[in-house]
Amino acid sequence: MITIKKYPNRRLYDTSQSQYVNLDYIKKLIIDHQDFEVVDSKSGDDLTKSILLQIITEQETSDEQSILTDVLLKQLIRFYGGDMQVFVRQYLEMSLAKFLQQQDTMQGMLKNLIDANPMTTFNKMMQQNMDAWQSFTPGNKKDKD
Repeated sequence: MITIKKYPNRRLYDTSQSQYVNLDYIKKLIIDHQDFEVVDSKSGDDLTKSILLQIITEQETSDEQSILTDVLLKQLIRFYGGDMQVFVRQYLEMSLAKFLQQQDTMQGMLKNLIDANPMTTFNKMMQQNMDAWQSFTPGNKKDKD
């Protein structure tokens, strides 16, 4: 795991590379699936979440790149402190994981499309999409285990 220290002057230091880094560097670590933590240089407190939120905040300043609309943010805020907060967190994590899994599956299938019979590939894609959508329907026991 990469440890990045945050100094009082707001600078970030990657201890594994022995160099100062910026938020773009941390974003690249995330994209590359690198495991890291950000800690306060003096106290050792974990600052990872605040740095991740800072990256999201910077990305959300542009309407073209925005994922979190005002409506969505208001809905999320309503769940804080409520009985459903833990459920919503788990639901969002599982939903995004499923979405990424489906995206990877689709990309893999599209890569194989050139080498495979197009009708067979299309049928497989349709079946996987149907399975994925059925797993999101209420009362489905498949994803609750």
